[in-house]
Amino acid sequence: MEKKIALLVIDMQKGSFTPKTPRYDTDGVVSRINELAKVFRELGYPVVYIQHDGTGTGEFEKNTIDWENLDELEIKPNDIRIDKYANDVFYKSSLQTELSELNISELFITGCATDFCVESTVQSALTREYNITLIADGHTTGERPNLTAKQVIDHYNWVWQNMIPTKGRIKVEKAEKVIDSYKKLASS
Repeated sequence: MEKKIALLVIDMQKGSFTPKTPRYDTDGVVSRINELAKVFRELGYPVVYIQHDGTGTGEFEKNTIDWENLDELEIKPNDIRIDKYANDVFYKSSLQTELSELNISELFITGCATDFCVESTVQSALTREYNITLIADGHTTGERPNLTAKQVIDHYNWVWQNMIPTKGRIKVEKAEKVIDSYKKLASS
């Protein structure tokens, strides 16, 4: 059976990238996500943009500016859009249904925030036995009380590299390595 993969882009929304909530290496992360998405589309793999929908909470209300994805993201009409309602993307969203219908067995994960929605989604995907590749330089977060954003990102990259998966596998790779390997696949 052909390996079916998908790129997840989690919560790269305007409300998470404000002067009050700066994120580490935003421009670099967005650029790498755009490059990954381009390669995935060229190979016919789905690109899934996930947006937190906080309707009724006063934050990330659907169809508000805070809810919108960053303007710098190159989202295409054929990309899949999913609303999420908790840190874990799988919780009460249509993600699992979409992935099952597409017969996806491997997820490449990017987005914001490393220590909240990205981490929760990784844990949930592991229990669903997906093969997972975290893009080491494709996720971001903000400064925390006792850690810099860079320290948080480095810490979670280390945690994910050392996790014991269920039946799937988990690895952490830089965007450039993933892009190069899939560009070779596209040109063959």
